[in-house]
Amino acid sequence: MSSAVQRETSRWEAQRSFDELGRPLRDVTFTVVDLETTGGSAAGGSMITEIGAVKVRSGEVLGEFQTLVDPRAEIPPFIAVLTGITNAMVGDAPPIESALPAFLEFAAGTVLVAHNAPFDVGFLQHFAREQGRPWPRFEVLDTAKLARRVITRDDAPNCKLSSLARLFGSSTTPNHRALADARATVDVLHGLMERLGGLGVHTLEELQTFSSRVTTAQRKKRHLAEALPHSPGVYLFQDDRARVLYVGTSRDLRSRVRTYFTASETRSRMGEMVGLASTVTGIECATPLEAEVRELRLIAEHKPKYNRRSRFPEKVHFVKLTREAWPRLSLVRRVLEDDADYLGPFSSRKTAEKCLAALHDTFPVRQCSDKLPSAPTPATRSACVLAEMGRCLSPCDGSVDAATYAALVRQLRDTLLRRPDQVVEAINRRMSTLAELERFEEAGVHRDRLSSFVRAAARTQRLSALTRCSEVVAGRRDDDGRWSVHVVRHGRLAAAGVIPPGADALQYVAELRGSAETVRSAPGPVPAATAEETEKVLRWLESPGIRLIDVDGEWACPVAGATRHLSVYDAATQSRLSLVPFDEQRLPAPVHRPAR
Repeated sequence: MSSAVQRETSRWEAQRSFDELGRPLRDVTFTVVDLETTGGSAAGGSMITEIGAVKVRSGEVLGEFQTLVDPRAEIPPFIAVLTGITNAMVGDAPPIESALPAFLEFAAGTVLVAHNAPFDVGFLQHFAREQGRPWPRFEVLDTAKLARRVITRDDAPNCKLSSLARLFGSSTTPNHRALADARATVDVLHGLMERLGGLGVHTLEELQTFSSRVTTAQRKKRHLAEALPHSPGVYLFQDDRARVLYVGTSRDLRSRVRTYFTASETRSRMGEMVGLASTVTGIECATPLEAEVRELRLIAEHKPKYNRRSRFPEKVHFVKLTREAWPRLSLVRRVLEDDADYLGPFSSRKTAEKCLAALHDTFPVRQCSDKLPSAPTPATRSACVLAEMGRCLSPCDGSVDAATYAALVRQLRDTLLRRPDQVVEAINRRMSTLAELERFEEAGVHRDRLSSFVRAAARTQRLSALTRCSEVVAGRRDDDGRWSVHVVRHGRLAAAGVIPPGADALQYVAELRGSAETVRSAPGPVPAATAEETEKVLRWLESPGIRLIDVDGEWACPVAGATRHLSVYDAATQSRLSLVPFDEQRLPAPVHRPAR
């Protein structure tokens, strides 16, 4: 792949900001806030009785904010004793409709800080929603959460505000009044920042994502990120023998790699990997899609020990409809140039077997692997048990003629390539019958077979539609006004680039196509790339704002294809998840459990 974006004119360089470089803590303005309330839950009807806040930067207090708030309800006696705020004190106080806008104006443009921030910020957000007021995009820092990562039992018995205020010698003693507690939280914040400064935490980004699980030895390696650019691309961690340990991708290489050494990376495996790393290599890419594709290819090439996904794209299975006198379905590992039809790929043999079972449940083609002559001799063969059960037309003993069997195979081929309705309807009928008989476990087996088939058929049809096209050229206007352009050949990303400002767009695209990788067609639904790469390309091509520049071939999926049945697969997946405890699920990506 080629990139025509020169380093000195790169849009990523032009867009570099302090956010990308990391904002030094001394330059950040914080608003430390504390609330007093009538109870523990805004959703449960509790109200705010007092707001206190202190605005600070570089250790200097810039301003303070304090107001009592009329809760429009009786303050519970216990709360009145705890805070010292009585009904009489809030009688003339402004309501939350006045107090909240005043606080938001005071805190505008700052980073919110609170001790147990979900409580305080949650109350403020709740009343903002009630008032129909848009919530500003505040960054939030929780000193309680940060303290739990920094403070040990030898330092303090717990991470309560009162304990931390004593530990850091706060000039204000917390007393359950909003302004006093906010002042104490300021001292705690500064104490935590001082401690973390000795560990190399000097920016807001590092402070927000700090973890004590990142060791001092790991932090000392952060210089490995300094040579990387602030641009999208792929990064490779390598050991002292130049073996690739881990491959990742990011829109900002330097910022992402720094997190492995300074803050947010808490996975124990990654800590082990960083301990072994001696160099980090960055590969700049013109676009995020190019970076994602390069990542997949590098993982497949190097098979890094610390990458869990995409290491073995060659370990896949296909369901094959053979081309022979009496065709059959079989599971294979490779796609050959034999004019056969293939469904897949499947990442696991178990899933492929479920799909195969769904097809065998619907179409009584032979399941034996013998090579049958065009005209089997009945005297020399006997029917198998599947034939006796009515699940095989039994061409081996002459029970079916060639024309009838060929008609069945044509229906099967049409199901694989164009219209899956016959399988869907047959298995749905079988599931309904089993459910009426309360044989739910058996119905569940057929449900899983159906979902495996539908997903595989939809995937194959989508992949095949793109891989049949010898070339697809498409572009999209990005947020910065420039156009990203990709050249895709037989489903493989062949070139990527960004049209420079003032350049002739047609000439640029022509040059990009001329320098693109040569890709030859091959058999199968994913002939020129892995299925994962082609799916990433498809997701980009199907994203909003895409403009097709040129298409060489016919890019189309069957109107009655399997994609319209995908809701069946989704329902089956969700129904299984609803029966599995969340902490036992092993999912490739976050999935919301359905409501019960």
